[in-house]
Amino acid sequence: MMDKEQRERIITLIHKEVVPAMGCTEPMAVALCTAQAKELLDIVPEKMTVRLSANILKNAMGVGIPGTGMIGLPIAIALGALIGKTAYSLEVLKDLTPETLQQGKDYLNSHNINIVLKENITEKLYIEVEAEADGHRATAIIAGGHTHFVYLEKDGEVIKELSTHATSGGEEESDILLSMPMVYEFATTAPIEEIAFIRETMELNMKAAEEAIKGNYGHNLGKTIDRPLSQGIFGKTIFSHIIAKTASACDARMGGAMIPVMSNSGSGNQGICATNPVAVYAQENENTEEELLRALTISHLTAIYIKQSLGKLSALCGCVVASIGSSCGITYLMGGSYERICWAVKNMIANLTGMICDGAKPSCALKISSGVSTAILSALLAMEGKCVSCAEGIIDNDVDKSVHNLTSIGAEAMQDTDRMVLDIMTGKKNK
Repeated sequence: MMDKEQRERIITLIHKEVVPAMGCTEPMAVALCTAQAKELLDIVPEKMTVRLSANILKNAMGVGIPGTGMIGLPIAIALGALIGKTAYSLEVLKDLTPETLQQGKDYLNSHNINIVLKENITEKLYIEVEAEADGHRATAIIAGGHTHFVYLEKDGEVIKELSTHATSGGEEESDILLSMPMVYEFATTAPIEEIAFIRETMELNMKAAEEAIKGNYGHNLGKTIDRPLSQGIFGKTIFSHIIAKTASACDARMGGAMIPVMSNSGSGNQGICATNPVAVYAQENENTEEELLRALTISHLTAIYIKQSLGKLSALCGCVVASIGSSCGITYLMGGSYERICWAVKNMIANLTGMICDGAKPSCALKISSGVSTAILSALLAMEGKCVSCAEGIIDNDVDKSVHNLTSIGAEAMQDTDRMVLDIMTGKKNK
């Protein structure tokens, strides 16, 4: 069994990367940075300049802001300045009420908010808020992680300054670097009481799926899959239930439901995708509570592992990463060995490599459904003893090398793709 010190470091990493978030994490991180600038001023800003990296801008442009019925950054920034509390972290706007929403709309009409692309930076996750009021000026900067403040200043006095340079995956030096054998050993041998906390991911993310049924969020993909026409195509199966519950949670989150979800590596959709397929399969397959907890741990920790080399934000859709995790969890619930789980990983990489991220938005539910469908097929193939071989595409005999082949494409080779996607998105807004 893995020694206790190593287990504790992995548990610390999970607690850092698997956290509650309300709404899309990119606009919430911008609201959090705004709230910090406001708290430095100790007064509501009269004017703000918000400088963002291209990936933050891309992910925040088209997504619903919880409880507002509005999309995009301006309302998130206004509310961050009015009611945001840094103590709430990525639930920064959870004190929103109809009255404060109206104040936020009024603020947009009467105050100067300037949102610009931050030029000449290599950090993909970068948020800078410069706020002014009553002759005072405060600046707050987040970089490398959605809640990672690297610079605070008021009236020329630097309060906090850290290097904005992140390692290739955005992890901190103190983080334990994972491998697939390490993920499997921890998830399957750690004392069950040490990983029992992972159940909260299911409680939050399945509740988000239930919330979607109560309203009309996003494109209603989850509800559509549960309707008679879809049932005539998919049937009332574990497969259809998995897709419906996962897509529904995404519908609610992307559509602006005022509910938290448990995120993974800075993404709520990744958290949903790593959780709900595993939870639904365990329920319908009647797995034990221990099997459920270990499968959820495998799923979330696999996603964290892949993101360590991919980075928090990239041109590669995060649904690919989280679906690989859920495929591992489902394979475990099917009775799969470590070898079968590795085969599921390779089957996933062989299929979904290259799915682009074109920003957070309601139609992410479609990409999640594609990822989850592949996760189930990959698990089934692995349990049948079928695995994509090293003679095919980017797959290597070594599972960790296969993962790094995937992440090198997403983090490096697709950078030009990322720039073109942003150009297309911003070009549409200017027409």
